[in-house]
Amino acid sequence: MLAKALIFISICFIPEIIASYFIAYLWIPKFIKVKRYVLAIIVFVLAFYLFGVLSRVLVVHVAEPFIRTPPFEQESIQEIFADYRWLLAKYIPNILLNTLVFVAVKYYFEDEREKSKKLILAKEKSEIELKTLKGQLNPHFLFNTLNNIYSLSVINSPKTSTSISKLSDILDHVLYRCNGKFVLLSNEIELLKNFIELEKLRYDERLQVTFNEEVENDTEVPPLILLSLVENAFKHGAGEDSGSPIIDIYVSNKGSDFIFKISNTVSKDYQPNNKRNLGLPNVRKQLDLIYKDAYVLDILESENKFEVTLRVNQ
Repeated sequence: MLAKALIFISICFIPEIIASYFIAYLWIPKFIKVKRYVLAIIVFVLAFYLFGVLSRVLVVHVAEPFIRTPPFEQESIQEIFADYRWLLAKYIPNILLNTLVFVAVKYYFEDEREKSKKLILAKEKSEIELKTLKGQLNPHFLFNTLNNIYSLSVINSPKTSTSISKLSDILDHVLYRCNGKFVLLSNEIELLKNFIELEKLRYDERLQVTFNEEVENDTEVPPLILLSLVENAFKHGAGEDSGSPIIDIYVSNKGSDFIFKISNTVSKDYQPNNKRNLGLPNVRKQLDLIYKDAYVLDILESENKFEVTLRVNQ
């Protein structure tokens, strides 16, 4: 008896399966998505009437013989086809309901799968862009630093060996500790101090650099962002000022607020050009990718001072 009941139910499911696949894979793509609405309505009505007829035919002529004892009367196919009231009252609503459930579930999972795919693609795109932007920073930094060392070596300066040692520490950080999305602030501060010491080798006592810290707890920051800001100050501040350039650096991390501020004096004889501060758009791109709206990068420029302030709400 159980086997007969399972056969009966399975046979009844056949029109519903056909209708579900028809709606999901033919009717919606071929008519709804291409906005052929009038034809879509006509096809829908005819198709579901035929599905109702098919369902009744399978019940009467295939399923019922398994569970009923002959002899018994059966409607002819012509009678079933003409009995639209019975089809509309029972068979078509059941098929339509199950079809709607199938289509809803199908499109729900497809939508979730598409969202997941877009998130993965967006993450991969961000990672590729970050690597590209980092790649733009590193050669720029290395080029300037190697030029500095070369200048010292030409005059056989005793500072050459010290500068090589500092460069070694910097390269160790850049090559082996900056592979992730974030690095410890303490490591970045150490990198900045090494860089500053390396840059100060190029100047005499005329250059003044102050570095103030108010770091209550270590945190994570994007690698090389702060270095780019410091490098920019040296390049367009001390590097262009033949007088007594001053660079002030302030780092603060209290609670969830991180602040990095750097300012440099600007020579009154300095003539800005389109190449000035090319590193800052690069920095902003990286910050956009990492923090989105959770940061503020303020740039203030006056006649004799250039100041950049980075605030991050972590």
